[in-house]
Amino acid sequence: KGMQSENGGVVGMLEVIESDFARLEADTKASEASAQKEYDTFMTDSKVDKAAKSKDIEHKTAKKQDESQALTTKQGDLEGTQKELDAALAYFDKLKPSCVDAGVSYEDRVARRKEEIESLQEALRILNGEDIA
Repeated sequence: KGMQSENGGVVGMLEVIESDFARLEADTKASEASAQKEYDTFMTDSKVDKAAKSKDIEHKTAKKQDESQALTTKQGDLEGTQKELDAALAYFDKLKPSCVDAGVSYEDRVARRKEEIESLQEALRILNGEDIA
């Protein structure tokens, strides 16, 4: 009879351990299911994000190539235009002295033009056979 009262205590303790284990197992399964759901959501979001970023890379690469080609074309145009400008400026510098008589005043030019007009009128009269008086 000495240990029979302890019998209910051991069975009771085993029941408590079993209920604790069942609660721990339920908590662990719920936690694991939640973590799996979070992982699945994360992986789905990551795949979508990766696909979007891959497309973005493709578009930006194509745009870069287009811009690079446009830059090369514009640089070629600039070189050609610069050569044309240099040639035009050289021609301008060549023509400038003949167009601008430096050192001759306005009054001198007017007097020269007047003399030139008079001599041309006299030559015209001579050619027309008019009498020179």
